[in-house]
Amino acid sequence: MLALAAVLLSGMAQGATPDAAFARDFGDDFLDRYWAHNTDAAVSVGYYKYADRLVVPDAAARRRYLAFLDASLKKLSAIDAKTLDAGHRTDWSILKSRFDQERWYLTVYRPWEWDPSDYNVADAFAKLSNTPYAPAEERLRAISGRLSNVPAYYAAARAAVKHPVREYTQLAIEQNTGALDVFGREFEAMVASSKLSARERTRLQSRVAAARTAIADYVDFLKRVDADQGADTRSFRIGSKLYEQKFALDIQSGESAAHLYERALVEKELLHTRMAELAGELWPKYMAAVPKPADRLEAVRAVIDKIAENHVARDQFVPSVKALMPRLERWVTDHGLLTLDPTRPLEVREMPPYQRGFSMANLQSSGPYDPTAQSWYNVSPLDAYTPGEAESFLREYNDYTMQVLSIHEGVPGHYVQLMYSNKSPSRIKAVFGNGATVEGWAVYSERMMMESGWGDNAPEMWLMYYKWYLRAVCNTILDYQVHTQALTERGAIDLLRREAFQSETEATGKWRRARLSAVQLATYFSGYAAIHDFRERLKQEQGAGFDLKRFHEQFLSYGSAPVGVIKELMRPR
Repeated sequence: MLALAAVLLSGMAQGATPDAAFARDFGDDFLDRYWAHNTDAAVSVGYYKYADRLVVPDAAARRRYLAFLDASLKKLSAIDAKTLDAGHRTDWSILKSRFDQERWYLTVYRPWEWDPSDYNVADAFAKLSNTPYAPAEERLRAISGRLSNVPAYYAAARAAVKHPVREYTQLAIEQNTGALDVFGREFEAMVASSKLSARERTRLQSRVAAARTAIADYVDFLKRVDADQGADTRSFRIGSKLYEQKFALDIQSGESAAHLYERALVEKELLHTRMAELAGELWPKYMAAVPKPADRLEAVRAVIDKIAENHVARDQFVPSVKALMPRLERWVTDHGLLTLDPTRPLEVREMPPYQRGFSMANLQSSGPYDPTAQSWYNVSPLDAYTPGEAESFLREYNDYTMQVLSIHEGVPGHYVQLMYSNKSPSRIKAVFGNGATVEGWAVYSERMMMESGWGDNAPEMWLMYYKWYLRAVCNTILDYQVHTQALTERGAIDLLRREAFQSETEATGKWRRARLSAVQLATYFSGYAAIHDFRERLKQEQGAGFDLKRFHEQFLSYGSAPVGVIKELMRPR
């Protein structure tokens, strides 16, 4: 009888539909194995099963992970994607791209050798400390378990780093120094107020001390490496071949990096024409006593500089961002752009020290496994700026552009997109997000708000919006030229100052960022262009039947999948 049952079950398994076979092989069990290899990423998406584990990034771990990727690719390739329904077919495509991308990073790009900032334990520890997914004692026990591997983690990092890029070395020094704050006073107070036993508290405190020593030793090691290399450091420029490969794997748009670059050059010229027209309209109001220069870019710069004088005091920058969020939420709801969750207001805070040094603002979202956890809109304070640097910064993030920044990072940008993504019925589409979709939606949301009348359609608001959108366009130009055409610092600053109308502080920061990343700066314009083009085609096809809110909510319902995947799902064959 048991033998007969086994035969019947085997037959059922062999006769399973392709969709059922895919769901079986790449469902929750697969994701659990994936998170066991990626415990930091697991914490970031709210999967806490492995919260007490920190993977030591040594050669053995890389070999194990490569074997996992190869086995997963083999199993995925055994399934004919053409036999799957649209939902599973696009999940198949996302996984194939993900496996190929991670394999390329591990075996070809190899940042684990030359990017010391790849090694930083702070994020997961901060989230475990600050996210009440479980009682404090349970979280502290997970933290204690994870802490036990911190010395081995940084020992592996020291062994792996060879001939690093100086810019990444210096970023790693800055951010790992900031990582020490994760175990500062707030964490000590959490431990002191907990109900851990005396033995548990003693062990935890001992592991914290060892972790702090390991982090400090890594920082000292990097300082020595940086000094010993002198001028003989690996270039931050990755070159045309690697750039095109990375672009294809990261963006997944189907177009080449060179083609997007050419499109960005054309878009820049169109924006300059629109901005020149607005500057001419505003000249009598702001510059009546000044002769208008013949150079249209100089005229645009003059009007922008005058409008940029309207900004908050340096100590009011973060509070002013906080005050703006409820206004944005009301506008989105009142104008029928999207359905928001009123129970999930976005919290604004100063960016933690261990995240500073790359960008001045970011969105730290709850993950799809823990969608009710707190999300943070992190904004860098201006404490470290000189008065001149602070004034330059505030002119860049003035009363107008500060609004666009908060639309981008918060509502209806990153925060709203990721809230929808967390609710996607496809776990794969939610957890394996595409950077061009995520950043592209944020840029698209800026345009969406302007089209809905945000800012009363004032020419000042439109001029500053175009200036902001020009950032996304010039990000693509800058990134491509830096990594494939050997653009110099002076050339980069000239592009950003003269043609993108940015302040000295902003331009200097963007030059730094271009050296600390490749392709990421191209995600903004690539994703925006794909979303906007798709919307405009649907509007043309559907005519009066097109519903903007329905488009937004349907688009966001497919998680953070590549735009091409979402288009296929919204327009099934």
